[in-house]
Amino acid sequence: MDLLFFTPWGWRGYPWGMAVEEMHDASACKQVDGGISRVFQLLGKRWTGPIVAVLVGQPAHFTELRKAIPGISERMLSDRLTELGAAGLVLREVDEGPPLRVSYRLTEAGAALEPALKELGAWAKTYLPEGPC
Repeated sequence: MDLLFFTPWGWRGYPWGMAVEEMHDASACKQVDGGISRVFQLLGKRWTGPIVAVLVGQPAHFTELRKAIPGISERMLSDRLTELGAAGLVLREVDEGPPLRVSYRLTEAGAALEPALKELGAWAKTYLPEGPC
């Protein structure tokens, strides 16, 4: 059976005539700790680390998060907060107001990342060159 994928030109067979299973090297997965892979699939996304780092200190409203993380767009912040919420790391709370405001805080699982984030920060100070920020 040929695998199909959608292109702008319609449905086509899988490129190079290979099935997905043939393109994926399962032995490579066995060489990497599954927990590390899962952590970096989530926390390795741009902006996720800074969001969690801001929330480690205290809960924050959406606008406070946006101001604390220069360069992040509202859409990206919203997307990352949604992902972190789905992963059980961030809790969204609606303050009925007035005015109506939404705040975010780390769950127990999210707060448990604090020691690891501090260790990564210390490692970066020692081994990574200073960046523009």
